[in-house]
Amino acid sequence: MSMDAKLDQLLERFKEVGHKMAASDYADADEYVKLSKEYAELEPVAETISALKIARQELEESQDLVNDPDGDAEMVTMAEEEINRLVPLIKDLEHQVKLQLLPKDEADTKNAILEIRAGTGGDEAALFAGDLLRMYQRFGEEQGWKCEVMSLSETELGGIKEVTLSVAGKDVFSKLKFESGVHRVQRVPATETGGRIHTSAATVAVLPEAEDVDIQIEEKDLRIDFYRSSGPGGQSVNTTDSAVRITHIPTGVVVQQQDEKSQHKNKAKALKILRSRVYEAERQRRDAERAADRKGQVGSGDRSERIRTYNFPQSRVTDHRINLTLYKLNEVMMGTALDEVIDALIAEDQVAKLAALSDEG
Repeated sequence: MSMDAKLDQLLERFKEVGHKMAASDYADADEYVKLSKEYAELEPVAETISALKIARQELEESQDLVNDPDGDAEMVTMAEEEINRLVPLIKDLEHQVKLQLLPKDEADTKNAILEIRAGTGGDEAALFAGDLLRMYQRFGEEQGWKCEVMSLSETELGGIKEVTLSVAGKDVFSKLKFESGVHRVQRVPATETGGRIHTSAATVAVLPEAEDVDIQIEEKDLRIDFYRSSGPGGQSVNTTDSAVRITHIPTGVVVQQQDEKSQHKNKAKALKILRSRVYEAERQRRDAERAADRKGQVGSGDRSERIRTYNFPQSRVTDHRINLTLYKLNEVMMGTALDEVIDALIAEDQVAKLAALSDEG
C-alpha cells in the first residue's frame, strides 16, 4: 500500500470512529471508552494529514496559475510567492506525518522508577551518585514532575550507595528512558591533595512504572520476609520487624525496603518497585526479540555500556551514543540544560526509526 493510500485509510478510520462516538443510541460504555482512546490517538495525525492535503491542493492550484500562458502577471507573481511558501511547508508536514506514524512505545506516557547506584570509584562514585540524584530532581522540577525518594542508602561522607526515585508527571518515561546506563565522572575529588583527576562511575536504571493492568503479580509467586531495619554499620534502626524483602519467585527479582517505620508502607513501596522491575524485564525481553537485528539502536537499554561522561575540569558533558558534546556542565547538573541532551537522543532515535521504516517500505 502506498503512503498516500495509507493516509487516506487513516483519515477514513478517524471519521468512522467520530461517527460511532456521535451515535446517540450508544450504550456499551467499555466500547465507548475504547473508541475515545482511539479517537484521541488518531486526532493529531488526522489534523496533520488534512493540513498536508490542503497544502498540496493549494500548491497544485498555484502551479497551474504559473504554467498558464494567458495568466495575469500580478497573479503569476503571487502564485510564485505562494509556491515558495508551500514547498517547505509540505516537506515539514510530510516529516511530521512520518513521525506521527512511527510505532509508539507503549510505556512512553508512564511514570518512572529511577534507580541510581554508585559504581567503581569508592567514595567519589557515591558522591557522584548523589550529584546525579539532585540533577534528576532539578530536571523534574523544570518539567513540573513530582519526584519522591522511595529508598535511600547513604555513605558516612554524604554520598549515596543507591537510591530509588519515583517520578510522576507528563511523558516521564519517554524523556528519561535514554538515561539508563553507566554515567562516568572525571574530576578532582575534594579529598585529593595532589590535584589529580579521578574517574569514577554510577549506574542509572529507568523503569516504566507498572500498573495493575500492565502486569499481574500473583500472591503465590511472592516470598515476603520481614526483618528489623538496619542503618550504617548494621546498627538496628528500630525495634520492630518493619523492613521487608519481597522475592518474585518466577523471575528471581528481589526488592528490599526499610525507609518507612510502618511495615505496611514498606511493603506497598516494595511491591510498587517490584511490579515495575518485572514489567521492565518482560518489556525488554519483547523489545530484544523485535530488535535483535538492530543492535546499534539508540536506547537499547544496555546498562553495561558507558553512555555519558561528565568532565568537570573542562566543564564538558559528552553523550557517547550520539557523539554530542556540550560545554555547559553546570547547567546540565542543575537540570536546566539536561533537556538539550535528552532532546538530541529522542531526535536521533526518531531518525533511526524513520530509516528502519523506509527500509521496510
